[in-house]
Amino acid sequence: MSEHRPLRSYGRTKARTLKPRQAGLVETLLPHLALDLSKEIDVRLPAPLRGGAGGGGSGGDLSGEPAARTPISDSAPQGGGESLDASPLVLEIGFGGGEHLVAQAAAQPHAHFIGVEPFLNGVASCLRHIEESGVTNVRLHHGDARDVLARLPDASLDRVDILFPDPWPKKRHWKRRLIQPEFVSELARAVKPGGEVHFATDWANYAAWTLEVFARAPYFAWTAERAADWRTPWPGHVTTRYEQKRLGDCAPVWLRFARLA
Repeated sequence: MSEHRPLRSYGRTKARTLKPRQAGLVETLLPHLALDLSKEIDVRLPAPLRGGAGGGGSGGDLSGEPAARTPISDSAPQGGGESLDASPLVLEIGFGGGEHLVAQAAAQPHAHFIGVEPFLNGVASCLRHIEESGVTNVRLHHGDARDVLARLPDASLDRVDILFPDPWPKKRHWKRRLIQPEFVSELARAVKPGGEVHFATDWANYAAWTLEVFARAPYFAWTAERAADWRTPWPGHVTTRYEQKRLGDCAPVWLRFARLA
């Protein structure tokens, strides 16, 4: 990683005091699910040291129908019949309260999921969802997603979900936005050819900003063919609490970018 830390792309990291149950999960469960960033991340992500079987999700294909790669769908082998090395790997950056992340993991028990969130209260909420659902295919990092990305092997990710990141709406703060040319280049290194980046925002300027940054990079292609492609969520999307609040200045914009070979 660079010797100079990049500008922080997120706001606060903690709000109200955690409830006793949440604090307990942070103390006892998080250490078993936390990534070890002292070395390259092992994408096989073995099961954590705790009980529980794959939870009962809603099912359905959550891959957004990507091409030229192993789809993340319920039709793929599940359980011990599939090699861990062949399991799809999904990174969700800024998972908020964890509703989307855990629902995806429960519906796709054959895939591996990594969730990153700097907000401690969100991490605690996600841990509660993990415990209640019983999913065992999720790993977490409480901190900066760029640190996780730097520790992932080349071409290891099948999909990256970036849902409603901090928009930094004031022009003087745009340099703090997560989507920057350097970040997109690092995504290109870690995402497999044919893999996808899913980005959603309810700020019009951030949507335009993201399209411009990706358009200038030679690594990705915007997959939209008609207006409905960016006006409606991709298949399998799970609505989050933040999304329901409608805090932005426009209806949600849904962008999909495919990694070029």
